[in-house]
Amino acid sequence: MVKQRPLDVRGRTTVITGAAAGMGADVARQLAARGARIALLDRNAEGLAAVAATLQGTGHTTHVIDLTDDDAVTGVVAEVEASHGHIQALVTCAGSSMLGDIDQVTMAEMRWLMDVNLWGTVNVTRALLPALRREPAAHITHLVSIYGLAAPAGRIPYAMSKFAVRGFTESLRHELERSTITVGAVYPAGVKTGIILHGRYAAAIDPAVAQRAAAAQAAMYHTEPADAAARIVEATVRRRPRTMIGREARVVDLLARVTPTHYWAPMRRPLRDAIDTTTPVR
Repeated sequence: MVKQRPLDVRGRTTVITGAAAGMGADVARQLAARGARIALLDRNAEGLAAVAATLQGTGHTTHVIDLTDDDAVTGVVAEVEASHGHIQALVTCAGSSMLGDIDQVTMAEMRWLMDVNLWGTVNVTRALLPALRREPAAHITHLVSIYGLAAPAGRIPYAMSKFAVRGFTESLRHELERSTITVGAVYPAGVKTGIILHGRYAAAIDPAVAQRAAAAQAAMYHTEPADAAARIVEATVRRRPRTMIGREARVVDLLARVTPTHYWAPMRRPLRDAIDTTTPVR
């Protein structure tokens, strides 16, 4: 395998989805501090403006977009290309969560999450490939999840979407292996972004029960968004194919490799309260 040269981000553009908050916002700040120009994409216009105001350097742009809308994605990528001469990297941080077991979530709820987490990622990646191909060196970083390594109970929609993103990322890496574009997957575990607290839960779940489960999951998160962003930025600049963030990600990755059909046994107890969306709150 040929070792890829790191990206020189100075004066070149990185497109970041989910850039209005959390890891996406911190990735934007850290890349801007290295001299990159940033195209920030998100549905939250106010959040985008607030993040853009904190970026060092000039030439940054904000783009309000629903990544599940094919026509809108095509249009926003045209906007980005018109504003930025050299699009060198894409980092996909946009995503959501979904609480609920198979008897609680509806098909519509599962399709919605798949649209956001998978098809939004595929959509923007496909649309940006022509611009990335014009660069002498480019990299795509997809945020997957620890639940793209091992699938827990009570998270079927989320795990499905993240395993699918993992498959898309790995297949794309192989398709582009003879091109100037490299592709990498990042597997975060326990980053304190608030995604689980602000994500969706099945309409069939008592809101108090969902809040309890989400709080139990959030209590297990230990990595600060800025620390996770530093790993994501380094993975992008170094064009790494696979990056784990957090001790739990490395442990779960090892478990899934060593015992691919029994890894749930050691995971069940720590996640007991986080996957309980049925016991009433007393």
